[in-house]
Amino acid sequence: MKVVLFCGGLGTRLREYSDTIPKPMVDIGYRPIIWHLMRYYAHFGHKDFILCLGYKGDVIKNYFLNYNECLSNDFTLSNGGRTVHLYNSDIEDWTISFIDTGTNTNIGQRLMAVQPYLKDEEVFMANYADGLTDLNLDQYLEHFYRQNKIASFLAVQPSQSFHVVSLDEDTVVKNILSVQEIDLWINGGFFIFKKEIFNYIHAGEELVVEPFQRLIAEKELLAYRNPGFWACMDTLKEKLMFDEMYAKGEKKWALWESISMHENKHRFSELSSSETKKITML
Repeated sequence: MKVVLFCGGLGTRLREYSDTIPKPMVDIGYRPIIWHLMRYYAHFGHKDFILCLGYKGDVIKNYFLNYNECLSNDFTLSNGGRTVHLYNSDIEDWTISFIDTGTNTNIGQRLMAVQPYLKDEEVFMANYADGLTDLNLDQYLEHFYRQNKIASFLAVQPSQSFHVVSLDEDTVVKNILSVQEIDLWINGGFFIFKKEIFNYIHAGEELVVEPFQRLIAEKELLAYRNPGFWACMDTLKEKLMFDEMYAKGEKKWALWESISMHENKHRFSELSSSETKKITML
């Protein structure tokens, strides 16, 4: 199943980085956040990506054109550096289409721009390129097929520590509660669409505004609750949060790492003692 990622926004709330690189290219550890997101989808077997490029799209193109597998995989270096033997590969079996969808284009129009690349897809996924989750994607897809609607998005509880205020007509405060104390759910992306979604988007429209209202009117829009981990990188504070989680080894979104650790343990158990020593010394 193809995955459309919206990568063209200006990232104005993350100016510390987005003046030089697009927001999807802001690093978490060794890799940009868009890599972590694509790795998440690939973990569930979805490795055919369409990147909707815009602001500084050339940076994203160059990153993948000059991709260095060694940064996030184990390898052995020999022959004075002339030979590199990789034990794993991140993107070898990925297919990535890089489509320029305009610098100032909204999400709805970016999706419309890549419609020709989805002509054979009855169902496809789409997402912003700045959020990560520990969602079980297989269960989410199963729910979508079972409900048989046109569109679905992930409903998440906000992680920011703001307060919701309730006022009366005289602006006297009736109540003030932390978002963690109320049953508040927001759009977290991770969309699933049937191809019929294109019938609901008109020229110039933002995806989650007019098109979603039409879907709501026809009871064709689902929201799948995920009470687990979800976070996006909109601000410097959130960037630092991701960095801290990475440094502590608390990468809740990196569902593939438990599989990789098992594979590595099995691989090393099969090596001879001399081979193990050689790799360990590098």
